[in-house]
Amino acid sequence: MSEPKAKNIVWHETTVSKNERELQSGHKGCTVWLTGLSGSGKSTLANLLEKALWERGVRSFVLDGDNVRHGLNKDLGFSPADRTENIRRIGEVAKLFTEAGVLNVTAFISPYRADRDLVRDIMEDGDFVEVLVDCDLDECEKRDPKGLYKKARAGEIPEFTGISAPYEAPAKPELTINTTNQSEADSLADLIGYLESKGYLSS
Repeated sequence: MSEPKAKNIVWHETTVSKNERELQSGHKGCTVWLTGLSGSGKSTLANLLEKALWERGVRSFVLDGDNVRHGLNKDLGFSPADRTENIRRIGEVAKLFTEAGVLNVTAFISPYRADRDLVRDIMEDGDFVEVLVDCDLDECEKRDPKGLYKKARAGEIPEFTGISAPYEAPAKPELTINTTNQSEADSLADLIGYLESKGYLSS
């Protein structure tokens, strides 16, 4: 749905601009969108990045898939339509964080390419950094930190991404981090290195 259902509403511009917020904080506001299979390491990497940014004095926050489903999106399941709405809502939240000058990190499977592209489209150029957290399905199943793959293989979880539902990898992500055999420290270094090289962070 591209237009609001309510018609008698007017957009109000803020008195403090995104650029002014960035100048005050000393870093850019953006959304680092981590996407990948369950067990690929998205949440781990997101939290490692947040801690590293915090230690550098960077205003940051992690929007985690499970956490969002406990509140904002607790009315949504995992059907294709619900997955799309889940990503649409969190995309709007991520946009608000970005406009507030926060370097926010999202950790969502977000399996559909079109849904992620819609989030990119609502943001200013350069504000959306798509990161594919790539990991072999076999390795994700070996890790299975939440026991979800085991349940999916047993037929207890319908429409499980990578098993009974598709995952559409990004065609042109800003960055790909393969966590199949790479250490958490090296994955974090790759991500921070990219953000520094593109001017989101000072090196």
